[in-house]
Amino acid sequence: MTACDDCLRRAQLLRILAPRIAELSTPRARGARMLLALPDIELVYTVAGSRAAEVQAQLEAFDPRAMREEVVRAHLAATCRHDAAYPERLLQLPDPPAALFMRGDPALLTGVSEEPAVAIVGARRASTYALEVAQELGRGLAVSGVTVVSGLALGVDGAAHRGALSGNGRALAVLGSGADVPYPRSHRELYARVARTGLILSELPPGAGARRWAFPARNRIMAALAEMVVVVEAREASGTLITAEFAAGLQCQVGAVPGRITSAGTAGSNRLLVDGAKPILGVGDVLDALYGVGARPEPPPLRVALDPIGRAVLDAVEAGDSPLDACVHPVKDVRAALGRLEVLGLVRRDGLGGYERTGLRCEPA
Repeated sequence: MTACDDCLRRAQLLRILAPRIAELSTPRARGARMLLALPDIELVYTVAGSRAAEVQAQLEAFDPRAMREEVVRAHLAATCRHDAAYPERLLQLPDPPAALFMRGDPALLTGVSEEPAVAIVGARRASTYALEVAQELGRGLAVSGVTVVSGLALGVDGAAHRGALSGNGRALAVLGSGADVPYPRSHRELYARVARTGLILSELPPGAGARRWAFPARNRIMAALAEMVVVVEAREASGTLITAEFAAGLQCQVGAVPGRITSAGTAGSNRLLVDGAKPILGVGDVLDALYGVGARPEPPPLRVALDPIGRAVLDAVEAGDSPLDACVHPVKDVRAALGRLEVLGLVRRDGLGGYERTGLRCEPA
């Protein structure tokens, strides 16, 4: 797995021009994508303007050996679009990344060309419901052997990756920063876990900080790597919808999780359903879309050992009843059972002093 001099030079050019690209990028993704599709010389003169000669001089002084050493020092690997290891799916983009930098298992990168991958995306400020759905979808797909692609962001992205890891599956994170720069910082531990068992990927060179334009730009990579993009929750003007737009343009399947019609937080994802996205009610719907109806069965729910009190309390919460009123057991035993069910992730506090069922599927052990 190697990257050629020309593609490494292109990566260096992105690093040099990154601040100015942010200034020129128009709302949503179109501005950055138009720029990224330009050849090097045109990109320099379009973005750098009066500083074009200065940037060109920096580019001519670029030493590819120094960047390769930088990649090694950062404990990364690199490939480019001229390398056999480069994913064929990315070549269908009008602006494929010249170079890719990665940390983790490089086999995942070639694997997406052989087995379907699913991108799970959604709001950063996601509802509790969306976080649970994303985590359960990630877990179920991982258990079924499907690579879960997302952006390691706050909210739905992080929940999807945690779900994939809990299912001992393959997680692939595409960053809007260098592959050696965990972003957001609060996800450093999650970044480390994905890097140990999955793959961290970026088109930006080592040490590159996060840029606003790089997030919609990285969404095109996520969409191209995936056979299907599932939007869990998104507002009407959410940046998450950019990934769905890219997917539709690539003839990639688009799915969306239905949300409350009275919530502004789900207006965008619900609109996708109106426009023809596949309704996703569970991991089985995703597997049916990938492999055909019934071709790959939905993974079994988690097996949980509950005593009679725990079972009765869970049944009461599922029915929407107060377990303290519905159960005939002593109050202290009911409270203990609620605590255990909360730890297991089967119930959660509803903010009004009561409890409600989470989306985690389970069956008696």
